[in-house]
Amino acid sequence: MKMEKLQSLFERFSGKKILVIGDIILDRYIFGKVSRISPEAPVPVVEVYEESYRLGGAANVANNIISLGGQAYISGIIGKGAAGRIIKDLLEEKGIQIDFLFEDSRKTTVKTRIIGGNQQIVRFDIEDRRRLEGKGKELFLSMIKGSLKEFDSVIVSDYKKGVVSEELFRILVKEKKERGFFVSVDPKVGHFRLYKEVSLITPNLVEASHGAEIEIKDEKTLIKAGQNLLKKLSCQSVLITRGEEGMSLFEQKNTHVNITHLPTVAKKVFDVTGAGDTVIATITLAHVAGADLVEAAKIANVAAGIVVAKVGTATASQSEILEVWKTHPYA
Repeated sequence: MKMEKLQSLFERFSGKKILVIGDIILDRYIFGKVSRISPEAPVPVVEVYEESYRLGGAANVANNIISLGGQAYISGIIGKGAAGRIIKDLLEEKGIQIDFLFEDSRKTTVKTRIIGGNQQIVRFDIEDRRRLEGKGKELFLSMIKGSLKEFDSVIVSDYKKGVVSEELFRILVKEKKERGFFVSVDPKVGHFRLYKEVSLITPNLVEASHGAEIEIKDEKTLIKAGQNLLKKLSCQSVLITRGEEGMSLFEQKNTHVNITHLPTVAKKVFDVTGAGDTVIATITLAHVAGADLVEAAKIANVAAGIVVAKVGTATASQSEILEVWKTHPYA
């Protein structure tokens, strides 16, 4: 894709409205330096110099859409305590619409990472993974069902924290069939049975292996797994992210499968946290703005290469992608 075409595509991003449904996470980072070992136990002592909060999970997907110039709406569950208030403040600060945010009595999921230098030393999580049930679930699904016609696409960001359900996918797939609605899913091991007939899923190697029930160990098993997922889920496309090996796109075209392998763009990797969020946000936004899936996957591949070079949950911007595109073979 030439630079001119990419820039023209980017100009259309601002007119696209995407609803992100899924598990909302507050990422808390404690940064410090390590210069000694504790005399109390053989663990490093971190001298803290900074603490910050970032949007994680489905909220990070929405943040990536905003960073790329699209319009993002978030639908998920937060608690009513301090962590939930921090998430709401961050969402509003980023310009992410919270009309479909649902407050519940459960705890907000918080992942705390302690970073010494550029090294993550430990992570501890506070979460409630119970499935949303009863009246809360009915209200949540009713809110989504009544709003879908407002959007160009839906992204489901499944972190298996209780939001994603079979009933949700019934609503989304019905909308997809009725008006060609694009439904993309960032999947989770254990939930693949829910993703039947969606437009796109974006598993990593581990998730793809589990979903296809095939151990991916070389190109032959990779291809077999991708084809198996297309058949098993009756979905239109599968993008398997492969870390340092790049990504592979499988598209169902009538009776045959088109396969496109994309080598990694990343020149340095500091932190892979949230890279999958960037991939699904970018490929979905680019596709609904007019790129075919191969073009959209190439843009997502570049965006992923940008975010893994940053420490912590991060996003990529149009200007950063354009800068890489100038010198990359994709151009």
